[in-house]
Amino acid sequence: MRTHSAALTGVAVASILALTACSGGGESVDLDGTTDSSSESSSEGASGATVIAAIAGEPDQLDPNNTSAYFSFQVLENVFDNLVEPDENLEMQPALAESWELSDDQLTWTFHLREGVTWHDGTDFTAGDVAYTYNRIMDEELANAWRFSAVESVEAPDDSTVVITVTQPSPNLLSSIGGFKGLGIVQEANVTSGEIQTAPIGTGPFSVTEYVSGDHISLAANEDYWGGEPEVAGVEFRFISEPSTALAALQNGEIDWTDNIPPQQVADLEGDDALVLGVEPSNDYWYFALNQDVEPFDDVRVRQAIAYAVDREAIVQAVSYGTAKENQLAIPQTSAWYTAYDEYNYDLERAQELLDEAGVSDLEIDFMATSDYPESSTAAQVLASSLEDLGITVTIRTPDFATWLDEQGSGNWDALMLGWLGNIDPDDFYYAQHHSEGGSNFQGYSNPDVDALLDSGRVETDEAARAEIYAEAATMIADDASYIYLYNPAIIQAWSPDLEGYVARSDAAIRFHDVSLAD
Repeated sequence: MRTHSAALTGVAVASILALTACSGGGESVDLDGTTDSSSESSSEGASGATVIAAIAGEPDQLDPNNTSAYFSFQVLENVFDNLVEPDENLEMQPALAESWELSDDQLTWTFHLREGVTWHDGTDFTAGDVAYTYNRIMDEELANAWRFSAVESVEAPDDSTVVITVTQPSPNLLSSIGGFKGLGIVQEANVTSGEIQTAPIGTGPFSVTEYVSGDHISLAANEDYWGGEPEVAGVEFRFISEPSTALAALQNGEIDWTDNIPPQQVADLEGDDALVLGVEPSNDYWYFALNQDVEPFDDVRVRQAIAYAVDREAIVQAVSYGTAKENQLAIPQTSAWYTAYDEYNYDLERAQELLDEAGVSDLEIDFMATSDYPESSTAAQVLASSLEDLGITVTIRTPDFATWLDEQGSGNWDALMLGWLGNIDPDDFYYAQHHSEGGSNFQGYSNPDVDALLDSGRVETDEAARAEIYAEAATMIADDASYIYLYNPAIIQAWSPDLEGYVARSDAAIRFHDVSLAD
């Protein structure tokens, strides 16, 4: 929620974070006067057809540095570029930076930019834009400022060179600046005018041409894109909040792509020749957290008791019909950074012992889910049923996500559920959420030993040693029940067989640059 990684994608959610879409028409903003809002699926454009994609919600805004909404990033993935970017294997590759080198003392990163890159308005992209973007994020303490915690300065000594100086070796720097579109490079004039929130100007393969609030956003192919002009004329993102409606639209040929699919229908769709189904294990995770600033959740025995009362199998079945993967730590089994851990298997007897040791009975829990992520309220109901057997009463609240965020920040909750998405480096999975000074440590967790491990993991350049550090930290975090991890969801997308070249990715990035639409 993904708050990222936004918990939710990062997505945080990251925390990843989004507002539910409204369907139906809204006020149209034709940004360059070229878009035909009545376009139909696969309509012919200047150099091909237009891809019609259905997403489940509407972006809250289109400034990549200022939003944490997954629905925003679904669109912005195709509009903005980062200095570097992950390939399908999540290995960092050149993007706006063609190459880079690291000084012998590992404190100076020098990036060499591509020549001839232009913004969507035709002006030249320069190193000054990169320095402006990163300094803006740090100076204004925007949502992703924490990713620059080790950065001392960002300078542009000439138009094609960016120099990032760090205060300590930072093996995760490339992942930090490239693994998340929230670090996309923005144009200063577009920011200062305020137009970036609805009419962004990027350097990516598509430019925004029309935004109809409550209905759709249209993108046009960037014929001057440094990576080559897209084969399709554009992409129209339609906001369809109801999964069955989005799936029916795909099956009827009204749209070409969607990730809004009823999970209970995934098994049946596997043999449907009318569409292509992409199911990939994701790097996202969902968790359950207890507010450690509130009694009795400041007692680790109470948190552990509740951890033993979590029936992950029932939750996974209820929210995903078995497509998600149970997990007791954040990092999924498909990652090289995975650590095995299975302490908290469903055990109500052990849970009751811990509650008795803590002297807690007749406990009442205010559980905050959100109406914008229905799976959080579904999981909350399963949790409430399990906890009833321990004499715990759970009251479930489901505010809209904007209210949910305010409540999370104010500490007005006993328990909540959310997810993080788009994580790549182990630092993404743990530091902001569990370090005492972490920017998303809303649950109030503090363990000096974990802090020391997370600090050392950030500067350790030996990969094997780094893996050991994060394995130890993750295990301690789980033992302390800072988060009670639930599952890693699957990436589930479907598209028309006529849409060729599309790849479902484990980081949930939706990229249409390399696709084509058959006639």
